[in-house]
Amino acid sequence: MNVIETTLPGVLIIEPKVFGDHRGFFIETFQVERYREAGIELPFVQDNHSRSTRGVLRGLHFQRTRPQGKLVSVSRGAVYDVTVDIDPQSPSCGQFVGVELTDENHRQLWVPPGYAHGFCVLSEVADFQYKCTDLYVPEDEGGLLWSDPEINIPWPITDPQLSAKDQGNPTLRELLAQGA
Repeated sequence: MNVIETTLPGVLIIEPKVFGDHRGFFIETFQVERYREAGIELPFVQDNHSRSTRGVLRGLHFQRTRPQGKLVSVSRGAVYDVTVDIDPQSPSCGQFVGVELTDENHRQLWVPPGYAHGFCVLSEVADFQYKCTDLYVPEDEGGLLWSDPEINIPWPITDPQLSAKDQGNPTLRELLAQGA
């Protein structure tokens, strides 16, 4: 597998080896020793799968006191996946990494605990999987406004479909002022 470091500390793009022929393909999507060698050492405790349609934008989400590391991938379709550093002590606070994850490139993204994360769907339908290092706790969830002008993420869609919750998320400046 090929591991690509990004501009954000600990955020990794992973390109698993794909074994394919005329019958299809095989991918090892997780193997504890190989991922440990890449620096992903936290145990995974929850697997999630979501399906969304073109134009849906989910995020940017995080957990406040029980941050989750996430190993994300797409098994059907295509998404633009974004990770934002929201740590006020970090020199890269407010910076982001965006990467296209598809069922054809088979890329994964490792999002360490403490980052905000979200994605938008580029294909008609996308199946999105992610392994998490902590359990989801609804009352601990926080959000960051997807369109924060100071972060200026170049989302490749216009007029995204958002949940009511995601429409009301604060900007990074507001979030940091709240002490979150």
